[in-house]
Amino acid sequence: MSLIQIKIQNMNKNYPKIPVEISARHIHLSQKDLESLFGKGYQLKILRKLQSTNQFAAEETLDIQVGLKKISGVRIVGPVRKQTQVELSLTDAIYLGLAVPFKESGDLKNTPGATLINAQRKIKLSKGIIIMLRHIHCNPEEAKRLNLKQGEIVSVEIKGKRSLVFNKVKVRVGDKWKLCLHLDTDEGNAAGMVKKGAGYLIK
Repeated sequence: MSLIQIKIQNMNKNYPKIPVEISARHIHLSQKDLESLFGKGYQLKILRKLQSTNQFAAEETLDIQVGLKKISGVRIVGPVRKQTQVELSLTDAIYLGLAVPFKESGDLKNTPGATLINAQRKIKLSKGIIIMLRHIHCNPEEAKRLNLKQGEIVSVEIKGKRSLVFNKVKVRVGDKWKLCLHLDTDEGNAAGMVKKGAGYLIK
């Protein structure tokens, strides 16, 4: 089959439509670091629940500082985790002058750190800053319907004036998740998408 025939064949396929959310820079805190920044026994206040996961955007924000460079008002996402993790875009990392690796959530090996600031309180992280690899969240029922498997690598097409295809999208299956492709702000900007939209699953 020629390349032209393959392209025509793909154009005639009805790819499943899936939701897309743009994930802005944010911070996940451990309980220890939360209390260091806000006080002993402090609990995050829920601003809004996130639709595709069991997480929530908190009312609280922090500043991230590296040397003389600072990004202010970075949202904390709860609930607390075992270890503190900061998720930035590549543009953020370049601004801060950091060599930040692309990682999956929780993989903090060989990652840089920064200072997190809440008014007069601050902590210095030795590691924990990542650029999140693009991924799809879904629950087992949705995975079965779309014939997706945990850890599978797929592609997603975004249509529109800045149409493009995101390759190397990892599938993550969890009981409390809802179907959604998560992109960071750089990826959203490249696709001409703000906050949320839709894409088409290509296997």
